[in-house]
Amino acid sequence: MRRYKRFLADIETESGEMLTVHCPNPGAMTGTDRPGAQVRCSTSDNPKRKLPHTLEMVRVGRIWVGVHTLRANQLVARALAADRLPGVQGYPSIRPEVPVPGGSRLDFGLTEHPDDPRPAWLEVKSVTLARGDTARFPDSVTTRGRRHMETLEALRAQGHRAILLFVVQRGDCQRVECAEEIDPAYAEALRSAANRGVEIRAVRARVKAHEILLEKALPVVV
Repeated sequence: MRRYKRFLADIETESGEMLTVHCPNPGAMTGTDRPGAQVRCSTSDNPKRKLPHTLEMVRVGRIWVGVHTLRANQLVARALAADRLPGVQGYPSIRPEVPVPGGSRLDFGLTEHPDDPRPAWLEVKSVTLARGDTARFPDSVTTRGRRHMETLEALRAQGHRAILLFVVQRGDCQRVECAEEIDPAYAEALRSAANRGVEIRAVRARVKAHEILLEKALPVVV
């Protein structure tokens, strides 16, 4: 029914019960926050949780869109473990939430590739915004995202492999582009990083009612 205070949402069940659920998405959720949209939530039995339900998916037209940002990282972690992430394969050592010089953390650190001695650093961004068949990021100003980009650029300058991966949590997109009108500084940082050798990649996830699966690589327009 509504999303508010950034991390809260009110939903109405089929029986008419009103529930407040955790909204695990810090972005604007543009296009996925329409009152009256169908949603799917997960439920936790952890007694320490203040809100037992978490918003997972929102119905947009004929498709489900995954709005839980952590799911993107979990999808990538499974793909890395199975050595099936397009363009990022052959790394037997995979570390999540890796600290890097400067006090930042990146989502994954990859090492011990048999043919490439460079350490690889991978940052994941969940994408839900779309215009037509083009996924767009970010959906709100992201200072943190820009810092991640600058960190990746610095690591690439040191001779490391640096990768930014957009995970599109909707099945109706054919490419990814930067939403420059929303965050011009992020768009500038993205272009700078790409021009200096940071790999800008994207994969699309098929969001079904009871599962989310990585489906295919998508091109990124920088």
